[in-house]
Amino acid sequence: MHFLATERTVLFIDGANLYSASRNLGFDVDYRNLLEFFRRQAHVLRAYYYSALLETEEYSPLKPLTDWLSYNGYTLVTKPAKEYTDAAGRRRVKGNMDIELAVDMLELAPRIDHAVLFSGDADFRRLVEAVQRHGVRVSVVSTIRTSPQMVADELRRQADQFLDLADIAPEFTRRQTEPRARPARPTPAEPYAEASDNA
Repeated sequence: MHFLATERTVLFIDGANLYSASRNLGFDVDYRNLLEFFRRQAHVLRAYYYSALLETEEYSPLKPLTDWLSYNGYTLVTKPAKEYTDAAGRRRVKGNMDIELAVDMLELAPRIDHAVLFSGDADFRRLVEAVQRHGVRVSVVSTIRTSPQMVADELRRQADQFLDLADIAPEFTRRQTEPRARPARPTPAEPYAEASDNA
């Protein structure tokens, strides 16, 4: 893992993607330790956390997390998630944050040295390429240790550095859980598992 203490670094966390990757690896993320870990590696200017929130629910399981993040060093970027019924009559939730993340990273590119992207989504390859043209180094944090792997090959190849979440997880694991197969559709415990299209 290669970081420079003097690099102006910003973290861009695709919340749904990181949640899926960590759950599939069998751990929960301790966001306080995650931020402290990266602050030890580089000069972290900001940490963005992107998440779509379903506003129709009286209580969202994401609310305590997003509230905590906004008071503990993270810049929260949210938008309302859309609820719909698919062709088979199942309730689905959609809330992709790719555009919001891409706009922020491109706007900051002239003023930073290093972008750390927490996502394995293939759609981000062109974003990474565009940011690199500004002279920004890009690290991608995801995992190839799941089946199927959570990071797209083209994104991993485009990145200046790939960090496997499984390798750095001991630095910010809250509690160990049982690794599990990826569900076919969201369960009540993870209503936004579909919010990000992986790889």
